[in-house]
Amino acid sequence: MVGLLALAAVLVVAVGPGRVAAWFGAEDTSALPAETARPENAPATPLAKGPTGAHPFRGSPAARWADGRDGITVPGARATGWMNKAQVADALADTVDFLAASNLDPAVLRGERPREAIALINPHQKDMREFLKTAFSAPTREQNPLHLFSRFDTTLVQPATKVIKTRGRLDYRAGKNGAVQVTSDVTFVYALERAGGGEVTRTIVRRELVVNWDDPSRIITEPGTFSLVSFKSVSANGGCDKAKPLYAPTFDSDRAAGKDIEATGPEKDPYDRSEDVGTLSDSDECGAVSRL
Repeated sequence: MVGLLALAAVLVVAVGPGRVAAWFGAEDTSALPAETARPENAPATPLAKGPTGAHPFRGSPAARWADGRDGITVPGARATGWMNKAQVADALADTVDFLAASNLDPAVLRGERPREAIALINPHQKDMREFLKTAFSAPTREQNPLHLFSRFDTTLVQPATKVIKTRGRLDYRAGKNGAVQVTSDVTFVYALERAGGGEVTRTIVRRELVVNWDDPSRIITEPGTFSLVSFKSVSANGGCDKAKPLYAPTFDSDRAAGKDIEATGPEKDPYDRSEDVGTLSDSDECGAVSRL
């Protein structure tokens, strides 16, 4: 299953049988250079079979991506807004810390509360306090922890490897009231196997996050915290239940047996980073993905 999750809209996509291995290109396992700008095209699919326990990223463009934090490109720091160069460098590093604590932390992935990530959010931001309270106590489609955090249903799946493949970048500029506004656009690829071991699949999550590192002389904030401006996400093979607070991937054998939700929306490529996240998440249908 696939889900395109945004705060205001959820596009959840189902993987159609026989669709996953439909795109092919020459197999290349060499590492890609860091991403410094939005690519113009979607990557080719390696000419290889699907994932196994020994080769969980086989057949995926992510096989050439960096691991974990190393796949997130951070630009050089310069004095911006109310911050000097060193402060901007710290803000960028802390933004990466948030992404890691939200999407790479093993405890968070198995459904525990993302305490380290939440500690980086301005505690005086009322709308986020309300969002987090509801998301972790009585999640709904609009107020769901999956909008910000990657969490999996451990009754269904477990990690097939400790490695999480990533590709993306940060950018920043001067924002309102002198804030340093940081934008991140990162895709995370998780290799998973059935709980207890066995068949392997992948879930792909792309997140766009915009945060303000506010000037404390103008905005009520706490040191080392940011205010969330916006967040959008799209997930492939995470489940079609818009209110469920955990990703629930399916496997090839599930789809072959018809244990999947029928796709009703347009087909999407979860590895295509050439499109804006907003254009992918601006739908309310359960569509199909071309590959995992």
